[in-house]
Amino acid sequence: MSNVSHGSQHIPTILTSSELLDKAFKRASKIKKKGSDRTDTARKNAVARITTSGDIVSGTLGNYVKSFPSLEKGEEFNSELIDVLVGIDALKKSLGALDWCSKKARELERIYLGKVKKASDVSKVHQGRNEYYGRLSSLVNRIKKDLEFVSKARNELRNLPVVDLALPTVVIAGYPNVGKSQLVERISSAKPIIAPYPFTTKGIGIGHFREGWHTYQVVDTPGLLDRRLEERNRIERQAVLALKYLADVIVFVLDPSETSGYRMEDQLSLLESVKKGFEGLPMIEVENKIDVVKMDSERMKISALSGEGMENLIAEITSLLRNTKKEVERVLR
Repeated sequence: MSNVSHGSQHIPTILTSSELLDKAFKRASKIKKKGSDRTDTARKNAVARITTSGDIVSGTLGNYVKSFPSLEKGEEFNSELIDVLVGIDALKKSLGALDWCSKKARELERIYLGKVKKASDVSKVHQGRNEYYGRLSSLVNRIKKDLEFVSKARNELRNLPVVDLALPTVVIAGYPNVGKSQLVERISSAKPIIAPYPFTTKGIGIGHFREGWHTYQVVDTPGLLDRRLEERNRIERQAVLALKYLADVIVFVLDPSETSGYRMEDQLSLLESVKKGFEGLPMIEVENKIDVVKMDSERMKISALSGEGMENLIAEITSLLRNTKKEVERVLR
């Protein structure tokens, strides 16, 4: 399994049952073989056509199964996102049906190759081939609904952001308009990619920054980590949980100037909620907009607008990320 979560970038378009059969049989029908006599010609054509159609059906279905992100334990980030979007149990069931059909198609291919190879005349060769086509069609039609569901799942997953699960990651949290996106742009070496995220009102921002030869990932979460956990619906809560698997460090941004439109009291209440939701993760509390107002507190002070205090913040983020399990494992590799 790759360490990159791709959405559907690497999941091919899922054919319907009829489209898959059409593809297999049309390809098979184009095959022309010549034998030593009529029976041998019929036999060689049947063998080639059974092999081709069986390989297309089995290979295509097997490729669909392999192309989906891992749904197993240890891939919690992918699993949580998929569960929110389409239901992980339903997807496992349908992918299991595709895998079953792929193996059965391979089994049918072996059985009927044996039959036509032993056929004593043209009519028996044709009978064996036609029987095979009929049984293969019946097999693929049995997973018609599963193919439709997997296609729907693929389309749902297509807009998921591309994230590198192996990279040490800092997640930026806080109310809207407190300067999160501006901070992500300040930290990132290039303009962050804004990717659609199905649980938010806006796309999340994904950027990267380097410190020496180390590369880190930074994620902005507008519309997701800006409400108290208890105020969220089931989908939002699962999305927060998914981000928990991605985050190694959290930077919580506060706006003491309240020019964001949110009282400091409410911002601090949200801070406590995020602490509970991400319990155990290192968290840096940052007061932004010191170009507007500067409070007397022990929190780190920055201005994402002017860049003041950014050097210290980046140094603190880097220090924490270097001690994460992901970074240790990367260095050891």
